[in-house]
Amino acid sequence: MGISAAVAQVPAGLLLVDKPAGITSHDVVARVRRIFNTRKVGHAGTLDPMATGVLVLGINSGTRLLGHLTTSHKTYLGTIRLGAASSTDDREGELGSLTRASDLQADEIEAALEELRGEILQRPSSVSAIKIDGRRAYARVRDGQVVDIPERSVTVFNLEVVHMDSHGDFLDIEVNVMVSSGTYIRAIARDLGVALGVGGHLTALRRTSVGAFGQEVANDLGLLESAADPWVHTLSLAQVATLTWPIFDMGVDQSAAVRMGQRISWPDECAQPVIALIDHQGILAAIAQRVDESCAYIAVFPSGAQSPSTL
Repeated sequence: MGISAAVAQVPAGLLLVDKPAGITSHDVVARVRRIFNTRKVGHAGTLDPMATGVLVLGINSGTRLLGHLTTSHKTYLGTIRLGAASSTDDREGELGSLTRASDLQADEIEAALEELRGEILQRPSSVSAIKIDGRRAYARVRDGQVVDIPERSVTVFNLEVVHMDSHGDFLDIEVNVMVSSGTYIRAIARDLGVALGVGGHLTALRRTSVGAFGQEVANDLGLLESAADPWVHTLSLAQVATLTWPIFDMGVDQSAAVRMGQRISWPDECAQPVIALIDHQGILAAIAQRVDESCAYIAVFPSGAQSPSTL
């Protein structure tokens, strides 16, 4: 079935926001809904209120891309304070007993970090948005319940010390981190503290990239709210697809077939299992996966207005 003309004329895109500290990711979504005068706004990956940095939002049919972007790797700049654990694994929680950490040597810290690199089993922080029997873990903890979140497999591609600085008995370690989706940086701080026997928690966190999208193209919320035309600050769906997947440029007949939901043959030149199909007008038509030498559509997008790109 084709996409109606009315739906096709609704603009869509992705927006990169530099989330400030002190507000939730949902607060950002609410403000972006007002800015773009639409209810259909979602984000790809929550940032805690204390965290800053790249938050990827989809607007209108751009939300269809979000589930595919959440699988992208993410990079962070964080500060781990060694010397005390926290009830929330970050600075927002209650600190446990203090242990002198300022005497720790660099080689001790490096040895502990090495055990946290690569594919590891990580137990997410109990104060997290993970659902347990249909309810968020943080809500259960807030009500006094003890939650037990199972370990999960995550990948820490990079975990490197940038700077170390002592504050009394505490030792602050600034780290650059690249991780797979679903990895908790708070949990890395906690586990490093456990490994060193001194306790640890996260005191600062900035997400510097999500997949191909870095902080240098993230927008300030205040500037977006005062912009005459906020759409000029968004990325077109075709731009996002080009940065995320291999692309196949279709001819007129292929474009028409995809818009009607008909399968086309898998392009011989595309060896990857998932590709983006760009129509003859340069607009993203679909994300497809290879099934029996043809394109099976993961998501199909309207042919009408898709936002311009600032890149």
